[in-house]
Amino acid sequence: MKKFLLAMFIALPFMFMSCSGDDDAVDPDGDGDDFEGETKSFELYSVADPSISGTATFMENEDNSTTVEIELDGTPDGGMHPAHIHYNTAAEGGDIAVSFEPIDGATGMSTTTFSTLDDGTNITYEEAINFDGYINVHLSADDLGTLVAQGDIGENELTGESKNYMLEEKAVEGISGNVMFQERVNGEALATIMLDGTPEDGEYPAHIHMGSVAESPGDIAFTFTPVNGATGMSKTNVAALDDGTAFMYNDVLSYDGYVNVHLSADELGTLVAQNDIGANELTGESKTYELDERAVEGISGTVMFEERMSGAALATIMLDGTPEDGMHPAHIHMGSFVEGPGDIAFTFNPVNGATGMSMTQVEMLDDDTEFGYEEVLNYDGYVNVHLSAEDLATVVAQGDIGANELTGESKTYELGEKDVEGISGSVMFEERMSGEALATIMLDGTPADGMHPAHIHMGTAAEGPGDIAFTFNPVNGATGMSMTHVAMLDDDTEFGYEDVLNYDGYVNVHLSADDLGTLVAQGDIGQNELTGESASYDLGSVDVEGIMGTAMFEERLNGETLVTIMLDGTPADGMHPAHIHVGSVADAPGDIAITLNSVNGATGMSATNVTKFNGEDGDMIDYNGLLEYDGYINVHLSADDLETLVAQGNVGSNS
Repeated sequence: MKKFLLAMFIALPFMFMSCSGDDDAVDPDGDGDDFEGETKSFELYSVADPSISGTATFMENEDNSTTVEIELDGTPDGGMHPAHIHYNTAAEGGDIAVSFEPIDGATGMSTTTFSTLDDGTNITYEEAINFDGYINVHLSADDLGTLVAQGDIGENELTGESKNYMLEEKAVEGISGNVMFQERVNGEALATIMLDGTPEDGEYPAHIHMGSVAESPGDIAFTFTPVNGATGMSKTNVAALDDGTAFMYNDVLSYDGYVNVHLSADELGTLVAQNDIGANELTGESKTYELDERAVEGISGTVMFEERMSGAALATIMLDGTPEDGMHPAHIHMGSFVEGPGDIAFTFNPVNGATGMSMTQVEMLDDDTEFGYEEVLNYDGYVNVHLSAEDLATVVAQGDIGANELTGESKTYELGEKDVEGISGSVMFEERMSGEALATIMLDGTPADGMHPAHIHMGTAAEGPGDIAFTFNPVNGATGMSMTHVAMLDDDTEFGYEDVLNYDGYVNVHLSADDLGTLVAQGDIGQNELTGESASYDLGSVDVEGIMGTAMFEERLNGETLVTIMLDGTPADGMHPAHIHVGSVADAPGDIAITLNSVNGATGMSATNVTKFNGEDGDMIDYNGLLEYDGYINVHLSADDLETLVAQGNVGSNS
């Protein structure tokens, strides 16, 4: 039976039909005139017997009286079914206003003409079709308590507009359903609660409460007719709040409230079904942010913000791994978590360890500044979930939100080993929604007790040392990690993700704050990144046996060139000047065109950023220009002995 009623309930807005027309009305005088009155039909819905339903058609007569023709399908032969117009709505019930001729079960028909109510009050056709009433069709004169069909009429007729809200399972497993509000012609509403899983002997009080579920308990604003456990149904006319304030269909749609259905009048504390309505309804728009594990292993999850019709939000934190007896304070803090600790901006309801859940209404910050769904999406903040109210310093889960959310765009640069063997890694810049960036340095091989300062320097590593442009948070030797929010250079110049990608700079990671001269890792970034295009030239032994190697030209994103000379056999204490000369080895000696950094004998290496020819007014030359250049490289024994060549080779067009 419940399944049938639920199906009928859901179908009501679509089944509702009424018609008004100029069909020939009944001629009560029988004089055969041509009067054509208006007609209006109202649906009569099944009640006790799902097979019985029909219509009541009101017809205007020439004398302004009304003829009502009731036509039902499914009535049993031999039955005579009393029918009446009652005062009020079917949901409210009321006394009899007009008695119809009984309906003949054999035909399902009854025709009644009237111009007065049963109490003698005059009533016209217009007043009849706008009457505050409903029609009941009873099983028999001896069983008026059993209704076979029923329908609201007049101003209580349903317009076809409706709004449905789900009622979710709460304390009693298996009980859930919905509440539907249907608009009446007079602007009031019919509220129908339908629940599955209610025991047949139950009576379940139900109310609209003030506020949202997340803010509960709120005061009772409106009382529904209790839900009948046998049918799972409650029907209530909605016209005024319990305090007498007008409360119509449109007011329901914008009301700041929620519905509770309780276990019984004696056990109002036990909720069987619940959900937000009106302004608190969720639009379907939502945003989820990850909350990553922090100080307590195994605790992580998400925070989801769901938009309400009012523009406010429902925030739901869901964590895995919380201890059952824990209560975990949670807040939105100002700034990004790598800049933390930031001041508390918004306080969530604590996360219940037993469920791992917290639900909070979001509409204002703690300082009463407006803070709805859209504000959350653009907020410069992060979420912390703490171990307990007594131990706020221990963060169990954390994540950036709003403007600090990562877009998924990122750029990684290698940080190569320098003065300390075995330490190398990378720096990754991740774009935030705000256009700023999160910089994460990850190094392998750092000593556990070390703290390693790190900076972006101006220029290329080959041109260094360049001035410090940006300071990272130090790299923790125990984890090899540093995380830093990137928004401005140290001189307060704007410096976001796109600026990083185009910056003329490089990263140095130092051994310690007391030993900045010792570099543990280094790498070019931004426009100085290498494209992967390169050309290698052999440098053969000349005057000193055993010294030979290569010169590699590598293209940068900005079109400049990193020239790296690598020689084997150089003496450890040597410094070997190197140049690109004009012409070919066969044409030597040619003039010096470009001076390269000297080759360090200890490493056999020299790295030079090449952008132009020698001289203050030297012409610019890019990577492609070098590949086409008519030149050769000389590496000399020392600055004092340029005549002795230790390595030599053609480059560019001479290779």
